[in-house]
Amino acid sequence: MTEYAQRTAHTDEALSALDRLVGTWKVSGGAEGTVAFRWMEGSFFLIQDVRLHQDGHDIVGMEVIGRERPFGAERPGEDLRSRFYDNQGNTFDYVYELRDRTLTIWAGEKGSPAFYRGEFSADGDSVTGAWSYLGGGGYDSSMIRVA
Repeated sequence: MTEYAQRTAHTDEALSALDRLVGTWKVSGGAEGTVAFRWMEGSFFLIQDVRLHQDGHDIVGMEVIGRERPFGAERPGEDLRSRFYDNQGNTFDYVYELRDRTLTIWAGEKGSPAFYRGEFSADGDSVTGAWSYLGGGGYDSSMIRVA
C-alpha cells in the first residue's frame, strides 16, 4: 500500500481504492503504449500520463482524477470525475468507479452507454477489459504493470 492509501483509507475509501492504479502500465488492444498513474502532492488527485498509438495517431495526454470541488463549494462532489487533455486538443470527461476488482470508467456521466469495464487480476498487476461505445463498437484493452 502506498503512503497515500495509508493516509486516506479512513477518509475517502473510493478515492483511495484507485491507489491500485499507481505505477506504469503497458497497454495493448485497440490502443498500444504506456500509461502511468501517480498521486499529485496533497493526495486529492490521481494524475495519469498517457502515451498511446491508436488508429494511426500518437496520443500524448494527461488526466486528472478526483472529486470536483468548485470554487466556493463546502465539500467535494459525490463522483470520482476526471478530465483528459491530449496533444490533439481534445478534452474528455469521465467518471471512475472501482468496486472490488472491477474498474468502470464512464464517458461523460455515470451510467453512460459509452464506458470501459475491466477486471484486475488477483495480484493486481494486470487489468483486462473493453471499451464499449454508444451505438455499438469499441475495443478490447489490457494493461500489465511494468513498474
